[in-house]
Amino acid sequence: MSVLDNLKLSRPDSVKIAESTITNAMSVDVEDYFQVAAFEGHIPLEKWDNWPCRVEANTDHMLALFDQYNIHATFFILGWVAQRFPALLQRIVAAGHEVAGHGMNHVRIFRQTPKEFMADIVTSKKLLEDISGQKVVGYRAPTYSINQDTLWALDLLNEAGYSYSSSIYPVHHDIYGMPDAPRFPYYPRQDVVSGKRGILEVPITTTLLGNHRIPCGGGGYFRLYPFALTRWAWDRVNGEGQPGVFYCHPWEFDPEQPRVPNLNWKTRFRHYLNLGLMESRLKKMLVSYKWDRMDKVYRDSM
Repeated sequence: MSVLDNLKLSRPDSVKIAESTITNAMSVDVEDYFQVAAFEGHIPLEKWDNWPCRVEANTDHMLALFDQYNIHATFFILGWVAQRFPALLQRIVAAGHEVAGHGMNHVRIFRQTPKEFMADIVTSKKLLEDISGQKVVGYRAPTYSINQDTLWALDLLNEAGYSYSSSIYPVHHDIYGMPDAPRFPYYPRQDVVSGKRGILEVPITTTLLGNHRIPCGGGGYFRLYPFALTRWAWDRVNGEGQPGVFYCHPWEFDPEQPRVPNLNWKTRFRHYLNLGLMESRLKKMLVSYKWDRMDKVYRDSM
């Protein structure tokens, strides 16, 4: 019997109830293919304009997909994208989705001073609000770059007027991760003395296999795993009585995107793996579980 067969057999009895009652959070990190952190050494910021932009068309494709299934989501949008495609933000809002922050230029937090980070989140927040006409209360750090060394960023997000962050992936990873962080929403900067809660952190979803955390919140893992494994993981999370957070990028639905040359094998594998399967797999997720915007799923905690 295979590992996957064992996983299917261990599906909890509560799954059918959980699937019909728990609403999960759907989210999209709106950045283009050439803006991912793994390409920083190949395509620096000053050369972004040299590459053909595909983010508007790919995001419109996602909007049509969500409309087809009557699902609302949260779009964490780079300020760089908002400046160039303001009408895209207006279409996102008109379709009933949440606009949230992702910084201006996809700079990971540990590469910024607190002063630089504060300027980044304030500038991008105002830009998104001015274009969309919607108050921005959510933020996601580029490449989940809030970890044990950058928790100070949560204080600045709170100060800048954000209500929640979804910036911590509680797993081991060579690029990001905070493996000892809680798996479900919490207040990392809560002050016991004053009683101030600080900002709400909504971690990306994981499940447990023994003592090991299995990342199952989307992105590259979603393209890597067989869908049966993803389904098993989400059944377990909802079976615990918890909503999950799923994320994806518009470029993941674009197998025809230009190929970046001279990548090492690991980067090439991670970025281009199973792009052609992403849409069909996401459609399975959309019909298997209930979904909504992050600000609505976690409204009672903010």
